[in-house]
Amino acid sequence: MTSVKEFLIEEEPTETELGRGRFVFTDDYSVFDWGKMPDAIPRKGASLCTMGAFNFELLDVNHVPTHYRGVVEDGEVKELGEATEPPREMAIDLVQVPNLRYESGYDYDAFYDAVGNNYLIPLEIVFRNTVPVGSSLRERADPADFGLGFDEWPAEAVDLPEPIVEFSTKFEEKDRYLAREEADEIAGPAEIDRLEELALAVNHILTDRAARAGLVHEDGKIECLYHDGAIKVADVLGTFDENRFSYDGQEVSKEVVRQYYKCEQPDWVEAVAAAKDEADERGVADWRDRCDAEPMGLPDDVIAAVSDLYAAGANAYTGSEWFDAPDVEAAVDAVRNL
Repeated sequence: MTSVKEFLIEEEPTETELGRGRFVFTDDYSVFDWGKMPDAIPRKGASLCTMGAFNFELLDVNHVPTHYRGVVEDGEVKELGEATEPPREMAIDLVQVPNLRYESGYDYDAFYDAVGNNYLIPLEIVFRNTVPVGSSLRERADPADFGLGFDEWPAEAVDLPEPIVEFSTKFEEKDRYLAREEADEIAGPAEIDRLEELALAVNHILTDRAARAGLVHEDGKIECLYHDGAIKVADVLGTFDENRFSYDGQEVSKEVVRQYYKCEQPDWVEAVAAAKDEADERGVADWRDRCDAEPMGLPDDVIAAVSDLYAAGANAYTGSEWFDAPDVEAAVDAVRNL
């Protein structure tokens, strides 16, 4: 189980054969790698499932291989367009995901010894079209690294001349960005060039779709499986949790909640950062037990506004009225000053 969706196995994968399973999307949310937060955001799960299914079917039309099989309604697997209400369950093919052991460092050799020829690649492949406020790239690079004409990051989103691709860890306790050489090693038999090629193809498709809905696709990621020499896009992609979108300069993504916590509960955000730093210094994986603060829940008005944002954004992105929600412009205006 992940922090925001449940993972159900119907048929176990083997070293050679794909299994079958489902994602069940909940209304839980997570920020700053904390895991499940104290409250929930109504309609969030259905919004993410609807957008994720829409994107997988969009990739299929564009000949991008994925693990998606359909959405689940009344126990039946069907295409999104056949669903009579916003879905919460998604049917997928499964691969093996063994534990990544930590003994004075993460043991990727043992990981690959256990997976055979059928596994989830232990990387996240990140693509970026812009560098919005809050992007981790601002902490790791200077504008000059990308040929931008200024020395410091401004207090607004910056468009990149060309999309860039980065690689980060998938199964480590704390996400870690990697040099290309280390990412290539961690990818195992999967070719790093093919992963980059898939990420850029997905980015192009999602960016085009977002533009049709009046949204700007800022950044996102994919995860991929490896099966019998083939690489396919896995997990879920192109939602307001996995990717960053904006509308008329306002974030339309989980970033709204992140920024709210930064403004309203900065002590907790700082405690999380300090706990991660301490874990790094001590060379241990578990940072959360070292955090000396707990997050509080969101006020009711914030929950309502964010719920409308997810629902209205999903309607706009898919071009269908799946949810009874304000139009996207009104929903965006409601979160501008949270």
